Amino acid sequence: MTFDKAMKTYGNDKPDIRFGMEFGELNEVTQHKDFNVFNQAELVVGIAVPNGNTYSRKDIDKLIDWVRRPQVGALGMVYVRCNGNGTYKSSVDKFYNQDDLTKWAEITEAKAGDLICILSGDTTKVRTQLSALRMELAERLGLRKPNEFAPLWVTDFPLLEWDEDTKRYHAMHHPFTSPKPGQIELLDTNPGDVKANAYDLVLNGNEIGGGSIRIHDKATQSLMFDYLGFTKEEAKAQFGFLMNAFEYGAPPHGGLAFGLDRLVAILGGQETIRDFIAFPKNNSGRDVMIDAPAPIDDEQLNELHLKIDL
Repeated sequence: MTFDKAMKTYGNDKPDIRFGMEFGELNEVTQHKDFNVFNQAELVVGIAVPNGNTYSRKDIDKLIDWVRRPQVGALGMVYVRCNGNGTYKSSVDKFYNQDDLTKWAEITEAKAGDLICILSGDTTKVRTQLSALRMELAERLGLRKPNEFAPLWVTDFPLLEWDEDTKRYHAMHHPFTSPKPGQIELLDTNPGDVKANAYDLVLNGNEIGGGSIRIHDKATQSLMFDYLGFTKEEAKAQFGFLMNAFEYGAPPHGGLAFGLDRLVAILGGQETIRDFIAFPKNNSGRDVMIDAPAPIDDEQLNELHLKIDL
């Protein structure tokens, strides 16, 4: 699955594909009435919650409170009940009729007895928010079964991402990731559209491995440094050794790094890796197994030519 499809369908780049609730984008069927919340939104998107029409109004209010938490950050949520008689009841009935709501149900693939949950706003933020809601609902509904495994390759990540604070592009992974073949020319016209020759291995909504094909020629690497804001002097000072090595030729190379502790945790039916890593640390960063950090004696300091100045 490409990165773009993962974001559009699931709202994140490591989707759990063991269950549905795929995103349905609703801009075309919502932004034609007098509901300014949708009209002013960059993205209006919803999911169909299986059998969600059984939720009481109190249950739905709790869901709305859940998405409003600072950890999620949504301003609110619109919902539609899909009744068994082919009719719909929504929290925005004042603005939308049954024909409108029928289209919403078709796009989100909602069935009778389901509940459609809709968020709107900035595209990147609202996808992240709805993804969090999707995962929370799946957990509550028992859809994330620990004895089921759904591996997935996610490919074609963006090579660069725009940073609003610095007003320039940054490498999405690192400055040495190669662009996809035939796309380097886009750096001059549409740098945000260039895809990286990178890939992640995802299992049950968790990244268990990632890697890329690396840049192996001086011209491409120099161009990347330019687009990342390095001056020639800065690039030479920090990465001159690499650029000099490219003068002698380097074969195409790449690889994949596994997060074995994460993989073992998932195989063990757990979401947290704390009980599966070799040297776990507590909330204060202390390794209780080897009592680190611990006091250093004078002999060790002398060996390292260090002096502690309190």
